[in-house]
Amino acid sequence: MRTTRTKRAVLAVAAATAVLTVTGALISSPPANAADSAGTADTAGTAGTASAEVSPHAAQTIDDIGASGAWWVNDLQHFDPKVQARVAKLLFSKQGLDLSSYRYNIGGGGVAVTTPARAAEDFTGPDGTYDWSKDKGGRTFLEYAAKYGVEDLIGFVNSAPAEWTTNGQSCGGQLKTANETDYAKYVADVTDHFARQGVRLDYISPFNEPDNDFGSCGQEGMQVTVDQRDDIVRALGAEQRARHQGTGIIADESSSTVQFTTEVPQWLSQPDTAQYVSKLAHHTYNNPGDGQLGNVYETARTAGKTSWASEICCFGKGSTGWNQEYDPTIDNALLMSRIVYKDFASSHDSAFQWWVALASGYGSDPNARNDEGWNDGLIYYDPDYATNGNQTLYFTKRYYALGQYSKFVKPGSVAHNVTGAPDGVEVSAYDLPQARTDSPGGTPTGKWVVVVNNHNTVDTPLSLHFNGKTPVRAREAVRTSATEDWADVARPTVSSGTASATLAARSVTTYVFDQKGHGSSAVTGSLVGRQSGKCLTAGASGAAIATCTGTDQSWSYDAKGTLKGANGYLTASGSGLTTTADYTGDAGQRWLLNANGQILSEASGKCLDVSGQATSDGGKVILYSCNGGANEAWTRQ
Repeated sequence: MRTTRTKRAVLAVAAATAVLTVTGALISSPPANAADSAGTADTAGTAGTASAEVSPHAAQTIDDIGASGAWWVNDLQHFDPKVQARVAKLLFSKQGLDLSSYRYNIGGGGVAVTTPARAAEDFTGPDGTYDWSKDKGGRTFLEYAAKYGVEDLIGFVNSAPAEWTTNGQSCGGQLKTANETDYAKYVADVTDHFARQGVRLDYISPFNEPDNDFGSCGQEGMQVTVDQRDDIVRALGAEQRARHQGTGIIADESSSTVQFTTEVPQWLSQPDTAQYVSKLAHHTYNNPGDGQLGNVYETARTAGKTSWASEICCFGKGSTGWNQEYDPTIDNALLMSRIVYKDFASSHDSAFQWWVALASGYGSDPNARNDEGWNDGLIYYDPDYATNGNQTLYFTKRYYALGQYSKFVKPGSVAHNVTGAPDGVEVSAYDLPQARTDSPGGTPTGKWVVVVNNHNTVDTPLSLHFNGKTPVRAREAVRTSATEDWADVARPTVSSGTASATLAARSVTTYVFDQKGHGSSAVTGSLVGRQSGKCLTAGASGAAIATCTGTDQSWSYDAKGTLKGANGYLTASGSGLTTTADYTGDAGQRWLLNANGQILSEASGKCLDVSGQATSDGGKVILYSCNGGANEAWTRQ
């Protein structure tokens, strides 16, 4: 388990509701708004009080939350240095987003790219030497990120230098096989150069959205076929190892989770490849449902790797699917927050990285929703800055929504699933062990960070019970809504391990609690298949559904992630599902209970599934790739 890392050297910069007693639900139905819409169709009347449970079992450790420096840095290099410094502070300081990762675009030279800002300079010269004075804008903000202490600095490549592509361009081609070693040496040289400047790249992504050749040439990009991805990873990994570089490799950054889950196993399984891969990264432009997000977890578990959600943008018009729109309001911010929530709670990614931190495509009005712009940035600037001199920064609610996570959910935070949230509400909880001390030399204490999205159009009461480490007091409550930006608001009340609060309509709120205890409690209850209405029963011969009688059908879920029933521990093995009398610590005895009703095996990442969608007593329960079906959703009776 990863512990909170020490930040890099830091740059000094001037600069009326009822409360319901928790019933101890083991798992609940997903909220009624589980589709991708986040409009105003959610609960619009009087919201009823509901309770939620923080799982006693840790799901995954968070690596980082960040954004990309692609494109906009090429414009911002022409801005007043004071504006550049302000942007850096807005992104990297504790007063700003306090991002824990930053993606630096290693340019490919921009040959044939028609959009100047998307034609990033590379460092190669015509005589084979390097010109390290190139890419001024990119270097400026990478250096700012390092000086502010951003924990994970990531170099990523859209296109190799044009001299090594099949068409001699920075778009529409592929890396020539004969130049794979040259390319690996170039990336390693760039890494070494920045390290000498005091900027250590923690990770390198050698290709980005390899399924697309970007042949329209509106930006840099190169196609990398499935059978070439392992060759590039091995070439770069071997070069890094020979130089004793500590930079990890992330791949393959497919555009969609479907491509990720189908193509990663093909190239990662090639001999001597997996050893060089530190993280598996995917984008979510296919607007994945719960089943597809579950497949991401399965792919990562099968590979024995951690998954990252490393790029998303450009959704809107009430949907998390791709749409052209510019919307600076809380409506689009809530859509973003829903995506963050699902990446952490359903695919159990360990990082969330937004696409571009800044953008210029605000369309007809930087302050109002319109159909001419794009929801790709957090902060916007005037695309005509060069002619009109306007260097004003325009903020969106997405900026503040991301900060509800990035300012509080820091590297080393341990995610815990939350079940039983009210309709229209999404809750994620993070345990930060030994987060602070009350006095110099005092004993470190932990804290809980809870981020809550309320999509409802009315204030909604929430009662949240913590199973394990007990919240002893609420230290902070920060909210972004239609009228608020990181506003300090009323803190929840805390009693007997339960926090109670009222969520403002259409808002994202972050609560911080001091905690005590060691996470030893468990929750119990019967597991009822939503599609069948029957209870999960299991024994040495397998698992099945049966009419709920309350006899020998109760399951206890504990901090180790085990499900213990009357006949022992539910265990996944090569032969299927069984129960075993003793706990061995094997991953086959550990389970994740997702808020959407899925129960995932930590050994395989597969879902607990009623085979054939059976509804009769004796219907077999198996492990199956998650598909989002009702026969894979379980509730507590």
